[in-house]
Amino acid sequence: MADKVFLVIGAGAGIGGHAAARFAQGGYHAVLARRSDEEGLAKLVAQIEDAGGKASGTLLDASADGTIEELVERTESEIGAIDTVLYNLGAQIGNRTLDNTPHRTFELGWRLGCFGLFRLAHAVTPRMVERGRGSILVTSATAAVRGNAGQHSHAAAMGGRRMLCQTLNAEFGPQGVHVAHIVVDGSVDAPDTLGKLLGDRFEAYKASKGEDGVIDPTAVAETFWHLSQQPRNCWTHELDLRPFSDVAWWNDNPDPKIAT
Repeated sequence: MADKVFLVIGAGAGIGGHAAARFAQGGYHAVLARRSDEEGLAKLVAQIEDAGGKASGTLLDASADGTIEELVERTESEIGAIDTVLYNLGAQIGNRTLDNTPHRTFELGWRLGCFGLFRLAHAVTPRMVERGRGSILVTSATAAVRGNAGQHSHAAAMGGRRMLCQTLNAEFGPQGVHVAHIVVDGSVDAPDTLGKLLGDRFEAYKASKGEDGVIDPTAVAETFWHLSQQPRNCWTHELDLRPFSDVAWWNDNPDPKIAT
């Protein structure tokens, strides 16, 4: 019998890799796709297999035409039915003033942040609807609900991602497809994203945030697993994940327009 598949697009060593490991632990064949670092990808796959799970990996330029669609087709034909897919691609290009955000840079953010999810939905929803079940989980960011200075590309991409999740949910929820938009509202302990950004300041940054001040990708992965297993009479469409320290701050500053 073909395996039940968990497909993650954006399988770095943070949220994507941990989610793949959690679903493999739950009996899924995890298919990990990422843009670069074949050695790092192979390491993640090996870790899952060493723990007794099933996994495979592939490099993928999600911004290129046809790549996402080909991956879905190949996964379904060679491995098994995609029961749950996680769209985990970031679209952060850093803080840029408007005059320092070229048209092509803005468009790339949209292609990664919004259009890629649209293409993925086009590829997987017909299969999920035909089977009468499936989950589309979408990692998102603070910028999806709050646009800050210097974040023109990122906020537009993430805002579009959020609204696309709502329209997908409205159309496909009644057809058995669970769409969940997860706002990861804080720094994630991810060595190949935040770690690369901060370099040798990474450990000092985490220490400065204190206990429970940085989001643990293992905990995020557990949340994703829970979402995929929810009964249809209690589906979650949107939720916000943040560190305890930020929750405490939020309780003292309940206006959602105030930046954390």
